[in-house]
Amino acid sequence: METRKIDIAIVDDNTMLRQQLQENLLVSGEINILFTAINGQDALDKLTANKKLPQVILMDIEMPEMNGIEATAVITKETDIKILILTVFDTDEKIFDAIKAGASGYLLKDSKTSRILQAIEDILEGGAPMSPHIASKTLELLRSASQNEQQKQPKDYDLSERETEILSQLVKGLSYQQIADKFFISHGTVRKHIENIYSKLHIHSKVEAVNKVNEHHWFL
Repeated sequence: METRKIDIAIVDDNTMLRQQLQENLLVSGEINILFTAINGQDALDKLTANKKLPQVILMDIEMPEMNGIEATAVITKETDIKILILTVFDTDEKIFDAIKAGASGYLLKDSKTSRILQAIEDILEGGAPMSPHIASKTLELLRSASQNEQQKQPKDYDLSERETEILSQLVKGLSYQQIADKFFISHGTVRKHIENIYSKLHIHSKVEAVNKVNEHHWFL
């Protein structure tokens, strides 16, 4: 019984690299290339024109008219097609932007054909394949983002001085009325302040407020 081939598309403005990649992948006998495109807009046009959609698109980043990250954002929003970034760029900004745009994997162009084939299969099985160097950079980005998040102060969430004071009392276990008495304000004013606090911190309960405060090590 013949194994069903994986339908893909290749988007790259470098004609020589695009053709070489196409030839290398076809030799495997596992791939069916529905189309190739020279930039993001060309890819979108061909997706609209084609009756059959690819399961995976190999997407370059720097291309004229519409780059790969812009195209990835559109395609992943409007279809279930998986995007595998295949590029020479390994900067933090490109990696972060590609992941935000919805890319499922990120390989460098010097990857072996066998690695690209494996990445295509991994993506279809729900994986997120990356070149080792890219994976390392991605972990660094995540660690950095986590550290920056933990270092945020109440003012970074636009909490006023009074809101910060009320939050500190709320997480100590004081009731609305106790807080009102402490600051010589009405129960209704306390309630309004806490509604604003919850909105700014993107939380919905006192438990979440306590967790947020502990996460950021506020009021220690």
